[in-house]
Amino acid sequence: MTATVTPARRERAPLARARLVKFARHAAGVVGFLLLWQVLGMSGAVKWLPPAVDTLARTVDLAVDPEFLDHVLGTLTAAVIGLPLAVLVAVPIGLVLGTIPVIEEMTRVFVEFLRPIPSVALIPLALFFFPSELNAKVALIVFAASWPILINTMYAMRDVDPVSKETLRTFGFGAGAVLWRVSLPSAAPFIATGVRLAASITLILAISVEYIVGGSTGIGSFLIQASTGIGADAMIDVLAALLWAGFLGLVVNIVLVRAERRLFRWRTT
Repeated sequence: MTATVTPARRERAPLARARLVKFARHAAGVVGFLLLWQVLGMSGAVKWLPPAVDTLARTVDLAVDPEFLDHVLGTLTAAVIGLPLAVLVAVPIGLVLGTIPVIEEMTRVFVEFLRPIPSVALIPLALFFFPSELNAKVALIVFAASWPILINTMYAMRDVDPVSKETLRTFGFGAGAVLWRVSLPSAAPFIATGVRLAASITLILAISVEYIVGGSTGIGSFLIQASTGIGADAMIDVLAALLWAGFLGLVVNIVLVRAERRLFRWRTT
């Protein structure tokens, strides 16, 4: 008996092949980078660069190091607290600015003035108002992460199809119903993209504050301790911690991208 191939399976086959090819390209890029790193480290062409194998081995060791895991937890705690707070702050403001042009015009100068300010430059101010290291990190994360969410929300609200809104109004729906039934569903994918961009900012800010302030916990604090060491092992610790920071950012991005695709599947089909 010959197995019958259903249309659904026939459609999934090219998609599976495309995913396999994409994964192979990604893997080839990573392997090529690691081989180049290993060659440069072993040859001594870059004097400060240790071999990739030694750095990766130390990166794996840190995964079972309780002290380093406490540092990771310190960074993630600030990020996990700060990102939802940024969403709670930025989304309502973006909704108002995106739907009421008069308020947007009145506040535009403040938005354009505050948005370019580097968050790292606000660390002394944050520590003055929030002596606790965690509170200072969260405050700076909220400030920095709010901007991509706010801007995406504001412009998404402006791009909502006016015909859809007018159609709902002709059936007697009020402003609240139009916002809930049309504007928010239309803007939600763009708001989610803003949240994903803000997620990487939360890690950057948390580690930057830890590194500059020199607190007791966090990946930034570990980097300070490692950078004050002597010899090749110090650089290996620095690079291993940086690999962990990049890995955390990659995992967060993958999780949020998958969540976007599940929640807004209609957008990509």
